[in-house]
Amino acid sequence: MTAYPLLIVTAVAAEADAFRAHLDPDRAVVEAVGVGPAAAAAGTARLLATGHYRAVLSAGIAGGFPGRAPVGSLVIATRSIAADLGAESPGGFLPIEELGFGSSVLDADPTLVEALRTALPEAIPGEILTLATVTGTAATADRLATRFPLAAAEAMEGYGVAVAASGAGLPFAELRAVSNPVGPRDRAAWRLADAFAALRAATPALNALP
Repeated sequence: MTAYPLLIVTAVAAEADAFRAHLDPDRAVVEAVGVGPAAAAAGTARLLATGHYRAVLSAGIAGGFPGRAPVGSLVIATRSIAADLGAESPGGFLPIEELGFGSSVLDADPTLVEALRTALPEAIPGEILTLATVTGTAATADRLATRFPLAAAEAMEGYGVAVAASGAGLPFAELRAVSNPVGPRDRAAWRLADAFAALRAATPALNALP
C-alpha cells in the first residue's frame, strides 16, 4: 500500500465536494485552495509544506475549446500552460520564454497521465491552458486556439498547482470536466451539473492512481 495519499487540489468547495463522497481517504484527499493561479500556487505550497503526499492533481471544471472538448467531457492535461504569462507587444503576445524569464509550460507526469488515460478512456488528452482572466469573447478564443493548437481546455489554476508540485519534487497531473465552451461569455450555455457529474464519475479512477 502506498504510504502517502494523492493530493487533489480544486479551486472552490463545490468542486472538492464533487469528489469527497467517493474518495478513499487512505488513497486520496481533496482540498479547495482558491481561484486563480496565485491562490492555487500558494495554497498548494502550503498544503505540501504541512503534509505528506505522493503526487498532486489539479482538478475541477473548465471551459472546453469548441471542436476539441465538448461540454460534459473530461480532459486530461498533457501539459499545463500559463497562456497569459508574458508581455504584450505591437507584434502580438510574447510568452515569457521569449522574454528570457523562465517557462510558461509544465509537462504533466507521464506515469500519472498514462494511468488516468487507462482508467478514463473516454477522457480527451490535450494541453490545458491556465488563465488569470477567463476567456469571454470569440476574438480571444480564436487567438488562443491559434496559439495553442493542442489545447483542449482552459481553467484558472493548473499551472499554479503544477509550479508548487514541481517545487516540492512531486509528480503532477491535471484533470478537468468541461462546463462550458471557450468563447463569448454566456451563462445560459453553462452546464455545471453535467461537469460536476463527470467529476463524481471519475472519482473511482482517482482512488486507483499510483
